[in-house]
Amino acid sequence: MCGLAGFQDFGHTLTDDARAAVCGAMADALAHRGPDDRGVWTDAASGIALGHRRLSVVDLSPLGHQPMTSASGRYVITYNGEVYNFGDLRRELADYPFRGRSDTEVIVAAFEAWGIPAALARFNGMFALAVWDTHDRVLWLARDRFGEKPLYYGRVGRAIVFGSELKALRAYPGFRADVDRASLGQMMRFGYVPAPRSIFQGVRKLPAASYLRIASETDVTRDAPSTYWSYETIAREGIAQPYAGTDDEALNDLDELLRRTVQQRMVSDVPLGAFLSGGIDSSTVVAMMQAAETNKVRTFSIGFEEAAFDEAASARVVAAHLGTDHTELYVTAREAQAVIPRLPSLYDEPFADSSQIPTFLVAELARAHVTVALSGDGGDELFGGYNRYVWAPTVWRRLGPVPQVARRVLASCARMANPARVDQVFAVMAPALPARLRQRTPGDKLHKLAQVLPATSADDLYLRLAATWNDPSELVLGSSSASAVSVPALDDFVDRMMCADAMTYLPDDILVKVDRAAMGVSLETRVPLLDAELARFAWSLPHRLKIRQGHGKRILRDVLARYVPRELFERPKMGFAVPIDSWLRGPLRDWAESLLDAARLRREGYFHPEPIRRRWAEHLSGRANWQNHLWPVLMFQAWSA
Repeated sequence: MCGLAGFQDFGHTLTDDARAAVCGAMADALAHRGPDDRGVWTDAASGIALGHRRLSVVDLSPLGHQPMTSASGRYVITYNGEVYNFGDLRRELADYPFRGRSDTEVIVAAFEAWGIPAALARFNGMFALAVWDTHDRVLWLARDRFGEKPLYYGRVGRAIVFGSELKALRAYPGFRADVDRASLGQMMRFGYVPAPRSIFQGVRKLPAASYLRIASETDVTRDAPSTYWSYETIAREGIAQPYAGTDDEALNDLDELLRRTVQQRMVSDVPLGAFLSGGIDSSTVVAMMQAAETNKVRTFSIGFEEAAFDEAASARVVAAHLGTDHTELYVTAREAQAVIPRLPSLYDEPFADSSQIPTFLVAELARAHVTVALSGDGGDELFGGYNRYVWAPTVWRRLGPVPQVARRVLASCARMANPARVDQVFAVMAPALPARLRQRTPGDKLHKLAQVLPATSADDLYLRLAATWNDPSELVLGSSSASAVSVPALDDFVDRMMCADAMTYLPDDILVKVDRAAMGVSLETRVPLLDAELARFAWSLPHRLKIRQGHGKRILRDVLARYVPRELFERPKMGFAVPIDSWLRGPLRDWAESLLDAARLRREGYFHPEPIRRRWAEHLSGRANWQNHLWPVLMFQAWSA
């Protein structure tokens, strides 16, 4: 895993020496992504400069140094990621005069043999890359299918600048860090800035599964990126051509496919391990890893003193059954809170998924022992794991016919309920309730229901579920109420939600959270469940193999049960959370109060103070839990300070 940066100075405003120095500074801003090596390549005639910071994982020799030039001299690449099928591609490219063993060299060989768009379509991996074509004098930017690796780009004067993180772009002379208020509004809505936007005006994220061909300085504003693969197309094809075998055959095929995708991601010349929460996804990945290994797989988990947020015990029993070399660390509230001041720098643009805190802590723990860690992300989107896939269709089926006026009244009543009191009532009633009605934090869920009750359609209900501030215009000065996220036009409501999550929430929240946390400590992460062949297979499966009797990921559970007894992993979905709500009322109160001060909010001019101060007062009083609304504001305020 690495960091890349560079620019093309069409105005030739920099001298040759300055060009190399600037590119080096941009790359050095990403030193945490690549502490093992540094490289800069420039071309005076074109004004191009490519920079690289290397985390050595495959082929640790100098032959893997970047930027790397292809054998003919036509292509020069700076690249971040891993192409897992590079061995197969290398055998196809047997006539190429390879010098080393790196996947980078296979990539430039593939470009020479097949051209860039065709080669991208053949790569199975995670990557962001920039390639200079010395023959056609064209700069290419590209990103992997699922958006695992980041790539930002934009204009600064007459230069096109790009990099793995905004830190690199900000190191370019003359960069203007002007906040895009539309992007800020979307960040308040979702807790992240959806691609292709970034928090800064004039800077964009390259979308997943796309490439941009830049032949002139206007291309980045005039031309949209092209796609070489489409997740929505995969979904449509899978639905149109359903799996033809029996349920048992599907189980066997998924087992074999999972084994193969996990083994592909275990190729490494440095120590490798895995995150283990004890949940379905991470346990499945670790089970496949251990089945492929004679040595014990290294696994890592974080525990918390608060029982409601502690997954370490579940991870421990799964690790013991599989026989892994397991390391766990129990973290105090004070230690977790100590991460918060680091978040603005780690995430580089405002980001408000509070599970970023334990994600960083488990990455930091793993990095003390390994250089590469596999994670279980992606299972929810592929196999129907989120609770909303189970209950949103039922909610809409029952509430859709109810007049919207009546639903608004119900929403007002639900919002009046004190979440803590609701939790207490449910705790008393829990022994008498069926398992499917037992909920963690039922008071918070009641308030979430209040947010979706006024929905005008099933898709609007989904967007409300995905949102915190449903109408950012009431909060952000100069923003709009329109959503930047659209729902694919698939026939089935559950399919639409799953597809939308995989195309937005997954790359812009989940994968950002993991990438920045891990790369902040120079740890490479790999995500075996995000595989094109696996996605195609998952979309061909009938719903009954994903969601049945109120539970998602049925077929994934059945595969895992071949390796781990069900009683060790069949438990309510927890998520990777921390008690932000109580922290804001306690040890974080002064910190939050200073960031949410009404006079400060007015002076800085981004927010209407009134809705923030109202929710802050209600949160402090315990009348409501507004952590999900307050955390995005706090993360932006801390980032912009």
